[in-house]
Amino acid sequence: MIVDSHCHLLHHKNEEGVSTLVNKAYDNGVDKLLNISTKEDEFEKVINLSKEYDNIYCSLGVHPNEALSARESTFTKILELSKFSEVIGIGETGLDFYYDHSDKKSQISSFIKHIEISQETNLPVIIHMREAEDEVYKIVDEQYKIKPFKGLIHCFTGSSDIVNKLLPYDFYFSLSGIITFKNSTFLRNSAMSIPINNMLVETDSPYLAPEPMRGKTNEPSNIIHTVEYIANMLNVSFEELSEKTTQNFFNLFNKAK
Repeated sequence: MIVDSHCHLLHHKNEEGVSTLVNKAYDNGVDKLLNISTKEDEFEKVINLSKEYDNIYCSLGVHPNEALSARESTFTKILELSKFSEVIGIGETGLDFYYDHSDKKSQISSFIKHIEISQETNLPVIIHMREAEDEVYKIVDEQYKIKPFKGLIHCFTGSSDIVNKLLPYDFYFSLSGIITFKNSTFLRNSAMSIPINNMLVETDSPYLAPEPMRGKTNEPSNIIHTVEYIANMLNVSFEELSEKTTQNFFNLFNKAK
């Protein structure tokens, strides 16, 4: 069994309906999916989809690029809705200083509020980190000292330095199809510093289709290419990596059944 730990099943770029995406994933051995929300108007939609499909979990959060849209009522809603059994994570949140869709102050404030909800609910916080390693670490360190929380760096593209800094907090790191790209030598070197016990896999679909599907709309079924590539890179079997990353998923998202 493989778990796609991060996908966007309701995204307008998906070329096929949810039922088709789920069935194709299942045919490729992808039994469980974590469907991610990125803004408030998606919260109830992802919960309802998870009620319809027992193999789809969901998360609630505001993407850093959407941070300007978040209000205090948004975070109150996340906290309230997180009580639903289908909700197993908080996010995605984090910091994205590559784009300028939301100012840094708004992103940092939103990120901290998500962490506070994670601390209160004991649900892992799903972190988007782009061009913001130092800032992410600083906030994680400060908040963790207040109260420990669980975290996942999704679609990891960072340095081995940030891996080593976050491992003492027992953070997890999810690898996407980017690792299969020819120009991802830096990422491949960084990924080697991630212990297999802290590694997850994801598609981030409909984005980031792995080789040999690159350039096409991504979907959960394509995760097998990423798993195969990483397994070869780590010199382990496809089955071993599938089993290990699935076990890691349930260790981190322990509300999932």
